[in-house]
Amino acid sequence: MTETQPDATEEDEPLISTEIATEKSTGESTFQAETILETRNLEVYYGSEQALQDVSLKIPEQQVTAMIGPSGCGKSTFLRCLNRMNDLVDTARVEGEILLDGMNLYSEDVDPVALRRKIGMVFQHPNPFPKSIRDNVAYGLRVQNKEVTDDIIEQSLRRAALWDEVKDQLDESALELSGGQQQRLCIARAIAVDPEVILMDEPASALDPIATSKIEDLIEELAEEYTVVIVTHNMQQAARISDKTAVFLTGGELVEFDETDKIFENPDSQRVEDYITGKFG
Repeated sequence: MTETQPDATEEDEPLISTEIATEKSTGESTFQAETILETRNLEVYYGSEQALQDVSLKIPEQQVTAMIGPSGCGKSTFLRCLNRMNDLVDTARVEGEILLDGMNLYSEDVDPVALRRKIGMVFQHPNPFPKSIRDNVAYGLRVQNKEVTDDIIEQSLRRAALWDEVKDQLDESALELSGGQQQRLCIARAIAVDPEVILMDEPASALDPIATSKIEDLIEELAEEYTVVIVTHNMQQAARISDKTAVFLTGGELVEFDETDKIFENPDSQRVEDYITGKFG
């Protein structure tokens, strides 16, 4: 640690501090991850209403990037842009560029359906299909006419930290699982097709604290193999599990994007500090 400056005050204390966030910062301070996703001057409109304003940022590979901000600030809109889910909204218009490994995702020759195999998504509320657990995991592979093996089913469920709980009931309905188990099944379904990126839109907001803890542990494990981008209203959750954090504020403006410990301990923007400390939002 550096020596305390003579004019240091209590305001220098972290705004939100967690051991996990600090350990990540210390352990990776010299490591620069490769950029896998990049947005350049991204703007989104729903009809005449602008939802995102000139958003440019670089998302690092095999790390967890969190999007935080008050309701209606555009963070879920941003997430849906990354795998072109906004294409399904008639009034949506997207301007600017989004690059995956340098390829513009909005180029005319990009197939949105194929793109969503590379960039999977897990939604706020668990949405298993009314099929067996096995068929849920295999669904994406069968749509792609790919081989489905017992090993792929097992490995996908293991990666989603669910195998030990369901290995004896693979042919039973997924709808009989608990909410937390259903959400992990949806994660298993997403990773079965071997994506590069997993998007998560508040994946634990509908779950109890125990199920939420399991999802958080799982997200950190997934980042060892995949790039994870998560939207959350829970700032403590963002501080615990993410490597980088983007703060969106009212009007769809990206106000600050930096290492997570920097955002929560010493943000550059006064507006971000006010949001984190609860002065608004």
